[in-house]
Amino acid sequence: MTLNFQRLEAILETLQELAEPNNSCDHDPLPSFNVHLFDCIPSTHQILWQLINSGAEAGTVVIASEQTAGRGQWGRKWQSSQGGLYLSVAINPQIQASQQAQLTLSSAWGIATILRDYHIPVRLKWPNDLILTERKLGGILTETKVQNGQIVQALIGVGINWANSIPETGINLQTYFAQNPDLAKLYSLEMLAALVLQGLRIGLRQLSTVGIEHLLTSYSQLLTCIGHQVRVAEGSGVIIGVNATGELRIRLEPHDANKAQEICIEPGKIRLGYGSDESFHIKS
Repeated sequence: MTLNFQRLEAILETLQELAEPNNSCDHDPLPSFNVHLFDCIPSTHQILWQLINSGAEAGTVVIASEQTAGRGQWGRKWQSSQGGLYLSVAINPQIQASQQAQLTLSSAWGIATILRDYHIPVRLKWPNDLILTERKLGGILTETKVQNGQIVQALIGVGINWANSIPETGINLQTYFAQNPDLAKLYSLEMLAALVLQGLRIGLRQLSTVGIEHLLTSYSQLLTCIGHQVRVAEGSGVIIGVNATGELRIRLEPHDANKAQEICIEPGKIRLGYGSDESFHIKS
């Protein structure tokens, strides 16, 4: 399944025109898109880094119909068979290296927000998964280049299940639309790609204009784990949100009413499941 370039460009232009009045921003991480389409490549990140090394600028996009070496979080292999959406976008975020997680959080929020506008009730699984009906719809992978503590270049990679084969914990949009025909507002893979790119633009502009604290309020409202009980070394607690560095916030249950505590756990130190197996495991 290969995307039609002209159709994608037309949809992107329409979405941009509809959103333009609300898109003024002093520093725009994504002023425009320069899209490159490929049938089968090792990974969109790999090809995009090559383009950047040859002079490509912020807004350059690589989209593949299939990846042979796609990667997810923590170096895991991302299944990237025909029928899915696999893309990477180059941005110039101008933020500190310690704030890298904010790129993933804002990107996830932006994509979920625009898909929800199209009646697809996407939620977020911390730190980087898109969830639909308690199953994994997609994920986000951020890579950066840093100089003197500043992020000088960054890639946001997105993989979303459209009509591709999926694992047991996953779902693709074609299956969801078949189960919910009255809600089918996305009519093509080109439209999904355009919405994802526009969602990235919305999320990153929101980060630039209102800041991470305001964005985190909206991000947390979409988290699947808010209010869940979890056991940690310090005792038991309740997940209450995410902080500005991307750590999971847990309010510990106090031994007495005057000693409530909060701890923060970085990504990779706790594993969250899916659906009925949404368990919480602290890694040693």
